[in-house]
Order: sequence, then structure tokens, then C-alpha cells
Amino acid sequence: QLQASGGGLVQAGGSLRLACTVSGVTFAHVSVAWFRQAPGKERECVGFMSRSTDIQYYADFVKGRFMISRDMSMNTHYLIMHSLKLEDTAVYYCAAGTSYGGTTYSSWDYWGQGTLVTVSS
Repeated sequence: QLQASGGGLVQAGGSLRLACTVSGVTFAHVSVAWFRQAPGKERECVGFMSRSTDIQYYADFVKGRFMISRDMSMNTHYLIMHSLKLEDTAVYYCAAGTSYGGTTYSSWDYWGQGTLVTVSS
């Protein structure tokens, strides 16, 4: 089970940290991804971290602004977002899986419920 949290309203240029708490599976055995879906658009992969942490992927539209980290003691992954733009407004989802990762929906086995991020001008 995945529980995403931390969404909210933030001004453009600001920062926000999302959290994804993993339960029911061994934390160290799963890779974790972040996806987002803006109104009227398809869900897209923001980035992922492999279970061994040696593979990290970030979409071009967030590269240099977003970072994924994890705290194994808390069974939690984080999506740290800086320099937020209006176009970052979306529902953000975390996903987990036993593969090394992937940018498609089908690459992931478990999904959280999503948390809304709204960036205002």
C-alpha cells in the first residue's frame, strides 16, 4: 500500500516536498516512481529510483528542479520539487514495483491515491 502526501498550493518559483509511505511490501525490495496527471492530460512519469538506488531517472521537464530521495527508517520516498512552474500543477502519484523501473504505467505494480499540487502565479 502506498500513501502519498504533501501536496498543496504553492506560488511559482516555490518549493514543495511530497512523501510516499510504503507499507505491506519490503521497502528495500521495491523501486518507486512518481507520476503526475494534469487536467485533460495523460499521466506522465516524473521520475523514479530503482530499489538499489543505482538507477535514477528524471523527465526532461523536471530535470535539475526535482529530486527523489528515500528514508529507509521511515519507509518513505520523497519527491523534492524546486522552482515550481504553473505547468507543474497536477495530481502527483507514487507507484512501486519490483522491477528496476520504467516510465510507463504498466511498469509499476502498486499505486498510491495521488496528492494535488497547485502552482499559482
